[in-house]
Amino acid sequence: MREHSLPLIETGRLARVRGWLGRDRTQEVLAGYLFVGPAILGFLIFALGPLAASLYLGFTDYDLGEIHFIGLRNYTTMLSEDPLFWQSLKVTFIYTIFSVPLGLAAGFLVALLLNQRVRLLSVFRTIYYLPALVGGVAASMVWLWLFSRDFGLVNFFLSLVGIRGPSWLGSPTWVMPAFIIMSLWGVGGPMLIYLAGLQGIPSELYDAAKVDGAGPFGRLWHVTIPMMTPVIFFNLVMGIIGTFQVFTQAYVMTSGGPDNATLFYVLYLYQNGWQYFKMGYASALAWVLFLIILAFTALVFRSSPVWVYYEGEIRGRN
Repeated sequence: MREHSLPLIETGRLARVRGWLGRDRTQEVLAGYLFVGPAILGFLIFALGPLAASLYLGFTDYDLGEIHFIGLRNYTTMLSEDPLFWQSLKVTFIYTIFSVPLGLAAGFLVALLLNQRVRLLSVFRTIYYLPALVGGVAASMVWLWLFSRDFGLVNFFLSLVGIRGPSWLGSPTWVMPAFIIMSLWGVGGPMLIYLAGLQGIPSELYDAAKVDGAGPFGRLWHVTIPMMTPVIFFNLVMGIIGTFQVFTQAYVMTSGGPDNATLFYVLYLYQNGWQYFKMGYASALAWVLFLIILAFTALVFRSSPVWVYYEGEIRGRN
C-alpha cells in the first residue's frame, strides 16, 4: 500500500494545481475581456454601426422622415445628373494635386534647416510647430484677416512692392491659390516627422559619402532622400487622406463660394446631409469618397516598391 500511496498523493496535488491554474487562466481571460469590452462596445456602437447604417442609407431616399429603398438611384443621380458632384470633385482634386506636393517639399526643407546645429534651435522648432496645434476654426479666422482685400497683411506687403493685391477670397480665380497657400500653415506636423527621420539616419553613411567625394548636394540626393523615403511615403499617404477631407476652412471662410470655386467634396456632403437633409444622398457621397481615398491610397502603396527604400531590404525580397 505504501508503494502506491506516493503516486496517488502526487496525482492529487497535480490535479489541484491544474485546477488552480485553470481557474487563474479563466479569470485572466475574463479580466481581459472586461478591459477590452468598452473599446469593442464603443467601436461597434460608434464606428461599425454607423458605417453599416450609412451603407444601407446610401441605397435609400431618407430625409429624416420615412426611409424608402431606391437601389442605385443615388449613385446614378450623382454620376449623371448632379453637376455639383463633379464640381466638388474637381475642386478637391485641384487642391490635392497642388497642396500635397507643396506641403511635402516645404515640410522637408524646413526639417532640413531645423536639423542643423544652430543657436536657439529648440525655439525655432517650437515656432514652426505651433501653428499645427491651432484649431481649424481659429486658423481660418486668422487667414480671413490675412487675405482681406482692404486691410489684410498679404495685400499690404504686396503694396509695398507696388503690386495691387486681388480680392483673394472674393475672386473665383484667386480663392483656390489662397487656400493652397493657407495649407502651408500646418506644415509643422509633417516637419516634425521628417525631423525624427533625419535624426535616425546613421552618420556613418554621410562619412562614407564624404570619403567618396560627395558634396552637400550629393549627400542629400544619394543619402538623405533615399533614407527618408519611408517618411516621405507616410506623409504622402496622410496628406492625400487629409486633403480629400478638407471642410473647416471652406465652411468658415467661403461657404463653398465664390461661384462654387471652393465647394470641397466634404463641404458638399455636409450641405446635402445637414442643410438639405438628404441623408441617403449624403451617405452615398460618403461611400464614394471612401472608395476614392481607398483607390488613391492603394495606388501609392502599389508604387512604393519602386521608390521607397527600407534599410536592410534586399531587392525582390522582404
